[in-house]
Amino acid sequence: MSNSFIFSSESVGEGHPDKVSDSISDSVLDACLEQDPHSRVACETLVKSNCVTIAGEITTAAKFDYEDVVREAIRKIGYTNDDDIFHADQVFITNQLTAQSRDIGQGVDAAAAEGKGTAEQGAGDQGIMFGYACNETEELMPAPVMFAHRILRRMAEIRHAGEQAPWLRPDCKSQVALKYVDGKMVGIQNVVVSTQHSADVSNETIREFITEEVIKPSLPQDLLSSDTEYLINPTGRFVIGGPQGDSGLTGRKIIVDTYGGWGRHGGGAFSGKDPSKVDRSAAYMCRWVAKNVVSAGLADRAEIQLAYAIGHPQPTSITLDCFGTEKMDESKIEQAVKEVFSFKPADIVSQLNLLRPIYRETTHYGHFGKSGLPWEDTSRANDLKQAVC
Repeated sequence: MSNSFIFSSESVGEGHPDKVSDSISDSVLDACLEQDPHSRVACETLVKSNCVTIAGEITTAAKFDYEDVVREAIRKIGYTNDDDIFHADQVFITNQLTAQSRDIGQGVDAAAAEGKGTAEQGAGDQGIMFGYACNETEELMPAPVMFAHRILRRMAEIRHAGEQAPWLRPDCKSQVALKYVDGKMVGIQNVVVSTQHSADVSNETIREFITEEVIKPSLPQDLLSSDTEYLINPTGRFVIGGPQGDSGLTGRKIIVDTYGGWGRHGGGAFSGKDPSKVDRSAAYMCRWVAKNVVSAGLADRAEIQLAYAIGHPQPTSITLDCFGTEKMDESKIEQAVKEVFSFKPADIVSQLNLLRPIYRETTHYGHFGKSGLPWEDTSRANDLKQAVC
């Protein structure tokens, strides 16, 4: 008897309120790192109606106008229409940022301190982090979440171009339900897209355009059929959107940011955090390792878990799970991983070259599966192959 199931994942667009918050937080982080690579940043953002609040802890030598950074982040998203309540040039901004706690700082600093067990750089907090890879897509990512991202990327390209569909607005979401039989993709069950729009466009126009010009060109044709259901703006109206319609907070889209629910998640958000925070850097490290394991052909699926204690320079645990898809003894692959990679927080930063203003690139359409980001590199695959020989 065949084993069949349906798995769904979602994505959200640049103008979703939570992603607006993530964008602002990562823009502040990049502004700090551009001038001071050793900045310590934990920036949270709240958006609602025509108000933006940034709060958290930042210690940096960088000097810049925070309001300018906030407005430019909103402008790039596209909240510049005359009818926008949440408008890049008109929002009210409250800044409640303070310096990083000295007690936390001494745990991260590569220096001795009273009560600290080592002079090495330690983790910025305790926690668990996961990374995942599989051979379903060319990006070595789960297909449902990658398909959902592709839809919204295409829609954003059309919206920013401004010619084909001038009625499109920044807030949007997508969801793809993919059917599997015996572990293989066999068809797309349904696709859900909700997009904010101007008041002067009909539902018929929206639904036809999104189906024919956005969804179908974005997805594999062999997975679409006459049985695929398209649910476009199911409420019938989505004029009020973005922070006008719903509040947004940094770090509320952690499943969209990672594996769409397919891989496990440690619970820590990414945006607005500098790489001394292992919530972010160690999760990137886990993805890098898992992707190289799969790229090396050592397994069809791989998941890495790391755990850390604040101020401690070594992970408290490293675990590999290949879900029965490993091509050799799993313990042998895990040992090779430990030989090829270093999981100390300072070494993670060094190996992935993370003290750079690259984080604005990560904010939208997932932090993983994008070419050009250092944790997507697969050049360690050959090292892993040699280590297991």
